[in-house]
Parts: sequence; C-alpha cells; structure tokens
Amino acid sequence: MGKFIYENGVKTEIEDRALTHLQLVITAKLRRGEPFSFTWREDTSVGGGRMTVWVHAGSSLVFKYFGSRQPAINREWVDALAFTANSPSGLYLVPEPAENTATDRVAVPAQA
Repeated sequence: MGKFIYENGVKTEIEDRALTHLQLVITAKLRRGEPFSFTWREDTSVGGGRMTVWVHAGSSLVFKYFGSRQPAINREWVDALAFTANSPSGLYLVPEPAENTATDRVAVPAQA
C-alpha cells in the first residue's frame, strides 16, 4: 500500500498499482501547467468522508510506494483517470477497466 502525500502532511494510502496510474496523470497535467483538484475518500479509521486538494505547479507532492517494482501500465486506466482530471469535478480514482487485449494484426502474405 503506497501513500500520496500533499503539502503539509495531508496524506492517504493508495494501492501501489493505482498510485502509479495516478502519478502518470498528475505529472502529465502539471507538465502542461494545468492545475486541478484531486479528491479521495478517507478511511473510516480517520473519520471517513472525503478530502479534496488543489494540485498546481507549486504543490509539494510525494508518491511513496511500498513495493519496489513498477507495475504494468494499463493505458485505458490512465485515459479514464485523465478524463476525470479534465472534468469540472477534478481527478478521482476510478476502478481499473479491463485491458483490451485485442491487438491490430497486420496480415502477412504467405510465402510460397
């Protein structure tokens, strides 16, 4: 279980795989100079509810991972998260969609 830490110690635990995908979206938005809000649900152990932070180029962000390996990236999940980040409600964690395993295949002529 990784951690997302914002500014003055505001933090939440997020599973490493999800945190990796969030990091890709967050860093892409910041590289383009696009501030946005990021909302997550708080665990009941800290009172429940939800937390929203305003993420901008001057934000101090830490992505802390429990595991040492980079998980495989699900491009469809990155796209789904980016879609939320670009909406008026801002970024929030959505369930991982199933990866599309179908690949475009180029027909290769049979050799005689």
